[in-house]
Amino acid sequence: MSNPGVRPPLVELTLARVRELVREPEALFWVFVFPILLAGVLGLAFRSRPPEPLPVAIVAGTEAKSRLSALSEDPELDPRLLSEKEAQQALRRGGVVLVVSDDPVPEYTFDPVQPESRAARLAVDAALQRAAGRNDVFEAARSEVTEPGARYVDFLVPGLLGMNLMGTGMWGIGFSLVVARNGNLLKRFVAAPVRRSHLLAAQLLSRLIFLVPEAGALLLFAWLFLDVPVRGSWLLLALVSLLGALTFSGLGLLTAARPRTIEGVSGIMNFVMVPMWIGSGIFFSTDRFPAAAQPFIQALPLTALNDALRAVMLEGAGPAPLLPELAILVLWGVVTFALALKVFRWQ
Repeated sequence: MSNPGVRPPLVELTLARVRELVREPEALFWVFVFPILLAGVLGLAFRSRPPEPLPVAIVAGTEAKSRLSALSEDPELDPRLLSEKEAQQALRRGGVVLVVSDDPVPEYTFDPVQPESRAARLAVDAALQRAAGRNDVFEAARSEVTEPGARYVDFLVPGLLGMNLMGTGMWGIGFSLVVARNGNLLKRFVAAPVRRSHLLAAQLLSRLIFLVPEAGALLLFAWLFLDVPVRGSWLLLALVSLLGALTFSGLGLLTAARPRTIEGVSGIMNFVMVPMWIGSGIFFSTDRFPAAAQPFIQALPLTALNDALRAVMLEGAGPAPLLPELAILVLWGVVTFALALKVFRWQ
């Protein structure tokens, strides 16, 4: 018969884990402060501003003066008069993106892989052609639009949120379990009226208690100070974040189910997390990777979480378009938690 004055083991374990987190200033910094600082710094670095004029070098010689005059009239170009040696050196070091030779018919030296170099070639050739007497049939009108949702910072914030949900879910739970195992605290639970499922579920519940302030602080900062839009439902965004937190909590439980040392669990977690840091579209689109790697990248839980967060925030997507991403997250969460229950050891 249970004692009415004693709380259930799951409640006691959850409260103990919450107190442990609150009493760790370092954990609070990495959970709440660091994501906001990172979003603020990167938002400042990649703020919306007009593009810088493209630096091009004109090789000194008989044609240089007229070409310098023609290119100087284009506000998108920053022409510089250099000797041939200086121009080639500047191109190698990235000081200029294109070199115009001093031949009667100019030769353009540039790296065709670089988008800035291709743009500079088109702009330089058009300016020199006009200076040589070419008449444009018409001059097209320009309509420039810059709005929230199309900026780099808008792409970045959902990725930072996904990264934070992964990091705190795995590091927070993994380190807690390994420290407790290494200090023989878990060994004492063997003799206590505590089930394995109670211990692991308490880790999940304590993680979810911090989810609202953790995700809310970053989203509120991005919305108020960076003008990052949330075009979809806030409730759906919260549910996607909750599912992501549960998924990575399950992954954290699995990676910490066996290791006895901090070094051991750190190695396993880095092995799991580094591919997602690089390939799951936190800082740049996953489309940059070759087609052969796409099936692996799209199957990663962080890729699914980032894609779902961006769809809700930037595209205003509803639940139906998110079903593939949500299914991937559910599958990872269920499988990892079930495996953690199976392979977990107390000591």
